[in-house]
Amino acid sequence: MLEPKGRVVMVSGAARGLGLHITKALLTSGFTVSAGVRDPSKLAEAERLAVTAYDAEADGAGEAWVAATMQHYDRIDALVNCAGINPRVRVLDQGEDDLDAMWRINVKGPLRVTRAALPHLTASGSGRVINVASLAGKRVGSNVGYAMTKFAVVALTHGIRQECWDSGVRATALCPGYIATDMTAKETEVTAEQMSQPEDIAQTVDFLLRAPNTLSVAELMVNCRKEAML
Repeated sequence: MLEPKGRVVMVSGAARGLGLHITKALLTSGFTVSAGVRDPSKLAEAERLAVTAYDAEADGAGEAWVAATMQHYDRIDALVNCAGINPRVRVLDQGEDDLDAMWRINVKGPLRVTRAALPHLTASGSGRVINVASLAGKRVGSNVGYAMTKFAVVALTHGIRQECWDSGVRATALCPGYIATDMTAKETEVTAEQMSQPEDIAQTVDFLLRAPNTLSVAELMVNCRKEAML
């Protein structure tokens, strides 16, 4: 397994929800974290933590975050694309503003920051990209718009694996079901106690970042309940 000390991990959406739990877990393990957040004041300073303003929806934001990380640490070993939104979009709904926003934040944001980080991930020799997708990207429920974007994130992950394997870069699509965060606060199908807990998912990310090049996980589906189709 890879040694976390000295390895720099970029984490988007790091000020809340799953992204915050991932950031805390990686710092505890000994990783150095570059946190990309919309409002840097929302994340307290800590040792081995640099906080940069990053809006996944904004043009040039990913490139600026990568540049700030390199200026601060002079290396990037891994990228965890965790920022995302999930407004409900159904097939028969009129208007596409929410869908367009999800494409910009859930898909284009990770694509752009990954492109910018790849030269540095390649230089690492054991670069890692973890894209937080969703089980929604493996099957379609009531929010078809969200499912469409998360399916695209899975496809993006396989594209990274295809194009960057020989450079030592390994990518994983992490596909959880319900996680007990603010994003699922209004869900009634499963209680928060029955959902996967964010600190447990964060430990899964920690493992994926430590895994050597010879132990590569393409997709990891994580569920809190039994689903026949999965």
